[in-house]
Amino acid sequence: MKPKENSGGPASQVSILPNKLDTAWKFLDEHRHLDSDIDVGALRRKIDWHIVPLMFCCYTMQFLDKVILNYANVMGLSSDLNLVGNEFSNIATFLFVGLLCFEIPNTYFLQMAPAGKWLGGNVVLWGIATACGAAAHDYRSLLVSRIFLGIFEATIGPSLLLISSQYYTKSEQAPRFSLWYLGLGLGQIVGGAVSYGFQHVAPGSAMLAGWRIMFITLGASTIVVGILTLILLPDTPMRARWLTGAEKVALLKHVSVNQTGIQNSRFRVREIFEALLDPQVYLLIIAVVSLSISSGVVTTYSATLIRNLGYKPKQAALMNMPSGLVSIFFTLFVGYGIRLRSHRWVWILACLIPGIIGGALMSFLPTSNRAGCLAGIYLVNAVVAPLAVFYQWTAANVAGPTKRAFTAAMVSGAFSIGNILGPQTFRARDAPDYRPAKLAVMGTLAGCAATTISLFLYYFDANRRRRLRAKKDDERYQGDEVVSEEAYLEPEVWTYMTDKENRRFRYTY
Repeated sequence: MKPKENSGGPASQVSILPNKLDTAWKFLDEHRHLDSDIDVGALRRKIDWHIVPLMFCCYTMQFLDKVILNYANVMGLSSDLNLVGNEFSNIATFLFVGLLCFEIPNTYFLQMAPAGKWLGGNVVLWGIATACGAAAHDYRSLLVSRIFLGIFEATIGPSLLLISSQYYTKSEQAPRFSLWYLGLGLGQIVGGAVSYGFQHVAPGSAMLAGWRIMFITLGASTIVVGILTLILLPDTPMRARWLTGAEKVALLKHVSVNQTGIQNSRFRVREIFEALLDPQVYLLIIAVVSLSISSGVVTTYSATLIRNLGYKPKQAALMNMPSGLVSIFFTLFVGYGIRLRSHRWVWILACLIPGIIGGALMSFLPTSNRAGCLAGIYLVNAVVAPLAVFYQWTAANVAGPTKRAFTAAMVSGAFSIGNILGPQTFRARDAPDYRPAKLAVMGTLAGCAATTISLFLYYFDANRRRRLRAKKDDERYQGDEVVSEEAYLEPEVWTYMTDKENRRFRYTY
């Protein structure tokens, strides 16, 4: 473990009442007698195989259920529903309006309801909403189905963020976030292949148009994933049937260095006010909004941009598949890069630079230069990888159950705002080049880079001030060292505190 990923220094003196303690400490206290001499590496691999595939499938399906609108548009959706003007952009936008509106209520339910059951139930419901899109007969009916899809998908980012943080230390979280986030890249590849296949449904050969069958098929697949999640994903490590008691004790000791807790259903309004006054929350929001405007362009209009280069609809679906490979490469590049070398802010910048170059290629090359424009479209997909890092930053640097759930919702809401704004940069009057939208990609990514550097400076300065304060207040202070294993069984480690209240807490960057 890297010292910078842990916390050190004196803890704040708090009044430790039973309702201020995380349920994880109660489990540890009741199982002190268990031998916790467990191989952490083997335990980590066991956890990986049990929860990461489920989270990966959930994230893949949520992206697929969003991006199929992109493919359905080149399959004749707009003409079948008689969409005119900006109606298609509005449909794409209002999915994220529904998602944004439910983020704050989701904060409460995510803390009060069992995490695995809440996630699985919502996956089932958004699968139903996706399938219902096949019944749309005009602009309004499709709009309603997409709004409900957004409402049920609101939990995906915060849920996976909180579940991941229960099982891994801060340095271990980055590659695991990247692994389930690979679902986005796979969704792009599978989406292109599925669209290509359903475009071969010839008019008159079936009762339904190809895009309608696609909606039903993917909706049913999502429902299956949701049911499996309900059955197989535990709500907390303490309830994992596939872990022995000794393994649970070893795991809880291992992740206690995060000082962000596992589960506490006590809802504290004061933590929401603390989040609203926390500078890091606003910097995270600004960065994610800036980043998501570009990813919104990729999600909704990449197939349309490729088609406007002169490709036929079937070709456009296939030509969009390499975008997924770019997303997968940069997601793994960032996740494992952070695990090896830390410095999250540097790895984010390493993805934003190719995105900016891609935006420039799209903006300034003529559409007659197919290869250059395609390269630009593909390179912009590098910007989807940093979102997983911002999610992981939120999990690592925000402590306190209510504050963390609320901040996760705010960051996820920022993703929605960016995806609301992104499609709106595509105005009907700018067709077919959509140059203002392409220029917006460059500008927003530059803004994200500046905000990322500001976050690094904020965290660096906050840690510096905390170290100086700790050294001044306690002459026994020996730096940001790993606490002894015996300390893991002390209630102070699991006290219900936020990152602001806990003087031992150190931010990662």
